[in-house]
Amino acid sequence: MKFYITTPIYYVNDIPHIGHSYTTITSDIVARWKRLNGFDVFFLTGTDEHGAKIAAAAKEREKTPQELCDEMSEKFREVWKLLNISYTDFIRTTQRRHFVSVEKIFQMLFDKGLIFKKKYEELYCVGCERFYARKDLDENGCCHFHKTKPVLQSEENYFFKLSAFQNALFERITNPNHKEYIEIQPEERRNEIIGKLKLGLEDVSFSRTAVEWGIPLPFDKKQTSYVWVDALINYLTGIGYTENETNFQKYWPADIHLMAKDILWFHSVIWPAILIGAGLPLPKKVYSHGFFTLNGSKMSKSLGNVISPQELVDKYGVDAARYLVATLMPFGPDGDISWQGLTLKYNTDLANNMGNLISRTIKMTEKYFNLHVPQTVPNLELAKKVAAILKENFVSDMDNMRLHKAAETLQSAITLVNRQIETDAPWELAKTDLDKLASCIYAYLQATDIIVMHLLPFMPTVSEKIWQITGAGCDINGAAKKYFENTVIPENGFSIPNAQLQSPGILFPRLF
Repeated sequence: MKFYITTPIYYVNDIPHIGHSYTTITSDIVARWKRLNGFDVFFLTGTDEHGAKIAAAAKEREKTPQELCDEMSEKFREVWKLLNISYTDFIRTTQRRHFVSVEKIFQMLFDKGLIFKKKYEELYCVGCERFYARKDLDENGCCHFHKTKPVLQSEENYFFKLSAFQNALFERITNPNHKEYIEIQPEERRNEIIGKLKLGLEDVSFSRTAVEWGIPLPFDKKQTSYVWVDALINYLTGIGYTENETNFQKYWPADIHLMAKDILWFHSVIWPAILIGAGLPLPKKVYSHGFFTLNGSKMSKSLGNVISPQELVDKYGVDAARYLVATLMPFGPDGDISWQGLTLKYNTDLANNMGNLISRTIKMTEKYFNLHVPQTVPNLELAKKVAAILKENFVSDMDNMRLHKAAETLQSAITLVNRQIETDAPWELAKTDLDKLASCIYAYLQATDIIVMHLLPFMPTVSEKIWQITGAGCDINGAAKKYFENTVIPENGFSIPNAQLQSPGILFPRLF
């Protein structure tokens, strides 16, 4: 089974921030989850490096556009390494392989009569690098995202017959029984797309004459590809569209495109129309998330309230930062974040709940069994209860992008074990019933192992550390894959009787 997941490719006119991190961390968690469930995963991310904004930014910094792209693209790679992002490939739109893909798609559409030349006059937002009809602007005639008035531009360039795909797109977006049905999520965004489709589609400009920093059209070298079309084609390039047909046939179509809501129209309407025109299968799911505000205010460099990935890691650590960013709010609607909210969730979920479970279990094992897994009759009842809780909701939540709900289920399982410790009162059993004490400690360790396997996509490094701490002898990824295949707990659990445990230290120091 294959699974192809993509982030958008990020524009290199700015350094990575929490918005980029949110999409990419979420994608990484989904990719890791699918791998644990036996899927052959291709996870693509990368950088979008053409367009007028790049050329202008390079000129301002006294660099060539390519020099700026090289510098900024590397910053994204560095941040994804920092956040332990397990991408399969990192695509750059300035790579030769991508030029070939763009040229092939444009030539194909042109040969089919789907691209034609005409003079036009339209409103263009430099910030978005896109054209707008007046009806798509706010009441002040401004772009909704940049709050600036687009400028009227007049050119002769090439247009794509988007209007010809009105019925084909409507059918594929509204009919779940269609063989090329595109699932658009969340539902609110899907309804917005359908509403706009009902108003009718207009042909769209696919090239520019005034933008030199782009990919020249194969049939007219005086014009370059519109940056958004260039960018969308990366999803084909990244899996070998023009250089590795076997790989391309294996992974296309994409199983899920993840992105922020401001680019949903491109991915759910223009991109599928291009693919239909090129005779290629359509992506199965397009999922957008909302925008962040910080303490109720829009994040902005000028306001000095943009959160960087490095700041998150410095405060919480890599794995905790991943967990917090992905689970603080639902994936889909807009959300407000704050350092206070992030720290509260860190203390509640990680320091007080997960960290407490590990700390108290290992301390008791050290005190009563010299840091060894007790040798006793296997007691897996608690582990089975934990497994049942997680099986009921966790899997469906992970498969349906409800990562905040999956985290809530994880916390419920952790709470169950912590409460069981309170009920058993092992510190009292140590005075009266050493056999039952051994059975209880054994049970806590085995239940923790089940929890940690489910935590693995969110916090891969910490999960592996806890796995070793609890005396589970096998590789956690291999054990998790085998467990998720049939959710059967081995006869003797995962923590091996008499195995030497490790002192965890403080995994999640409480923050203030």
